[in-house]
Amino acid sequence: MFYSRRLNSESGIVEVWECDWDKHQTGMAKKIFIRKHCDEGQLEMPHEQYSAAAAICWAPGRTIGNIAVNSEEVFGSFGGKSGTNAILPCHIVPCGKFRNGASRWYCKTHQIHWGTKADIAALPESGDVTCSNHLMEMSYVVDPLVLEFSDYEEIGIWCSLPPAISSRPIEKRPPKIHIHKRFTGNEKKSLDRDFDAVVFSYNQDLGLFANDQITQIQVTPPAAYEFVNSIEQGREMGCVSCKKCGYPHLDLGSFANNPHAKHFCGNCGNDSIWSEGKIVSTPLKPLHDQFHKSNCYVVPDRSLNLDDYDGRHFELWASTPAVVWTADRPQERGIHVHVFEGEGPRRIEDDTFGTVIYQGKPLDRATLWAMMREHTLY
Repeated sequence: MFYSRRLNSESGIVEVWECDWDKHQTGMAKKIFIRKHCDEGQLEMPHEQYSAAAAICWAPGRTIGNIAVNSEEVFGSFGGKSGTNAILPCHIVPCGKFRNGASRWYCKTHQIHWGTKADIAALPESGDVTCSNHLMEMSYVVDPLVLEFSDYEEIGIWCSLPPAISSRPIEKRPPKIHIHKRFTGNEKKSLDRDFDAVVFSYNQDLGLFANDQITQIQVTPPAAYEFVNSIEQGREMGCVSCKKCGYPHLDLGSFANNPHAKHFCGNCGNDSIWSEGKIVSTPLKPLHDQFHKSNCYVVPDRSLNLDDYDGRHFELWASTPAVVWTADRPQERGIHVHVFEGEGPRRIEDDTFGTVIYQGKPLDRATLWAMMREHTLY
């Protein structure tokens, strides 16, 4: 059971109703209004009670439901373990008033304000309050991988992008999240693969965020991509928290292109958040910085001549900064190369090199990074 808002067309009052999801519905989640609980402004018990699948959802250029969440719950129902076309119901909460004094609401799901005359005129006959973005399709992962930090494991998290150069045609794709895990001192990794999105368990003892209800940090492709891109572009990054709800702010899309001082809270809709200076704000910054080797890099003293592997399948990338790096050694900054033995997955080269020769010339890492961005759907 959860609470949702509904406009009474006769009285013009927004009411709070007890609702549930239609368990027999497939595709788009359907909300069922059970009984009126009270009028807006009279809600005494916590209205953050939602029952749904544990999931991460995001849309191009934005992370839906915030990068830092206070529970595993995201509203709606999903047709599979992952996908790109979820339609999620709105989560409307009060958000002060417009400049003309009219009441204003905010949709936490689709991150847009509601309450203008046009919004009210567009309401369906049911009176169900929905925002103008309510039909936005989103990517999702149900029951995502949950990572926890330990003293005996090394964890590396990168934004996985398509290769810059390959001996085969490169198919453009969205970013993914690549995870390395190994027990300290071991050469062999216990985990080495891409994921659509992951979750970190967050302990308040770390003291990274102002809101004491945050228990998890979501790492989605848009957030990881913008974080790495900001490092590569040399943009000033930080993490500013909302003064009203305490949630950390996340800049994505066009807001991540240029550092700025005024920000917008994706959790409560507060649009008057100011940082001390002009920054790109992301909760991944304090997460990244808590490990003391995160900002240390070395260029490996290794070289490779790809021309020596003529006829073999290969892929290469500009190595990107890790979003999280818990190892007690610097990261390697160079060019990462895969050379395959045959048609199968076995690799005869899988390493990062300081110098790579291709077609008789040394490759430039900055050029490779630009090529990777061109091959990325975002």
